[in-house]
Amino acid sequence: MLLKDTIIALATPSGAGAIAVIRVSGVDAISIVGDFFKSIHGKNLTKQKSHTIMLGHIVEGNKTYDQVLVSLFKNPHSYTGEDVVEISCHGSQYIQQQIIQLFLRNGCRMADAGEFTLRAFLNGKLDLSQAEAVADLIASDNEASHQIAIQQMRGGFSNEIKTLRDELLNFASLIELELDFTEEDVEFANRDQFKDLLHRIQNVLRRLIDSFAVGNVIKNGIPVAIVGEPNVGKSTLLNALLNEERAIVSEIAGTTRDTIEDEISIGGLGFRFIDTAGIRETEDVVEGIGIRKTFEKIEQAQVVFYLVDGCSLFVDGNHLENLKVEIEKVKNQYPLKQLLVVINKKDMLSEVNLSTINLQLATALLLSAKTGEGVEELKNQLLQFVNTGTLRNNETIVTNTRHYDSLIKALESVEKVNFGMDDGVSSDLLSLDIREALNHFGEITGEITSDDLLGNIFANFCIGK
Repeated sequence: MLLKDTIIALATPSGAGAIAVIRVSGVDAISIVGDFFKSIHGKNLTKQKSHTIMLGHIVEGNKTYDQVLVSLFKNPHSYTGEDVVEISCHGSQYIQQQIIQLFLRNGCRMADAGEFTLRAFLNGKLDLSQAEAVADLIASDNEASHQIAIQQMRGGFSNEIKTLRDELLNFASLIELELDFTEEDVEFANRDQFKDLLHRIQNVLRRLIDSFAVGNVIKNGIPVAIVGEPNVGKSTLLNALLNEERAIVSEIAGTTRDTIEDEISIGGLGFRFIDTAGIRETEDVVEGIGIRKTFEKIEQAQVVFYLVDGCSLFVDGNHLENLKVEIEKVKNQYPLKQLLVVINKKDMLSEVNLSTINLQLATALLLSAKTGEGVEELKNQLLQFVNTGTLRNNETIVTNTRHYDSLIKALESVEKVNFGMDDGVSSDLLSLDIREALNHFGEITGEITSDDLLGNIFANFCIGK
């Protein structure tokens, strides 16, 4: 890792805009920018205090590139912990590239993906879980994912892990001290207190591990499959939920041949709705492929809307009973999924028919995808399916698969220690399992890392962050 060189990158999205911010970080950042920055008040950039902003021009010889604002952040009081200069120029792509190329010719190199945040981590400005939260914060597109990323970036998750690790490390030190006095047969670590600590750590780890079920769907969006027979109004419902004409609507059965997906935020949570091909017996090859995809999407979904044409329920006397049988089949086939039966075309049903449905299918939700009646109630029902109690209570929620994996391994190691104490295992063997647990804690916060691990994490960042 080249930490002695000076890096540069565009910190704002590429493309034309009102302004663009170019970030420079490294030991020579101030002097390199200072060689080409001419303050309108004649100030020397290298002699200015940290956290100051100056107006001037980027100039090379007789050529003026742009009028800019230059923000100065001296080490260690900067994002990266190094000297950082941020140049706010006009948002022309030509201007952006000309300024970047100027500094590339004069001592800078292009930053790699996530290299500014990598340097912040290596310089002790962030731990690894906080650094990963930066990427999550940039990617957050709803209130819930934003709230979780902010909490993690502020160190909520890190502090919880560090507290557990410090307490466990203290006992590990006492147990390892006992190894130096094996002949005296003394115990420096109180075994009862240690057992209490292990039980407390296990409870915290189990809570964090369980939170991943909520955190993962919040981060990636909660998949909701809209399924049913052809022409029951699946595409119309998708359009009503999204409040736009996203899917083609036709009276011809089998219009939807492939899955259509889009995401919206409801109550601060991201939901990814999937409109699927109608389920029926067909000899049409293309439609048959779409139906197979429907069942694949049901497997991937967390919530399933089983949509029914309300008018069809009263065509013959057996249809309502047949529907009950079909619902039971779906429930038995997908027992772990949240299933909601939705009766569409409420606007076309008589009061008698509505009463019959309410009596026979009490848990079903009645709506009209065409008029929008009942759609808001459907959205509220969705929110009840998601356990957001931990979110509302501002508890730590795990969203990162790497953290989840390390927590599981840490729990396994702690359980080994607990079993070992019950079986009277010697201090040297207990010490090995404790060290293993400490290593898994350290992997989360970055106290234990490898170049490969850091490369994999920061490769997913955007350039300029």
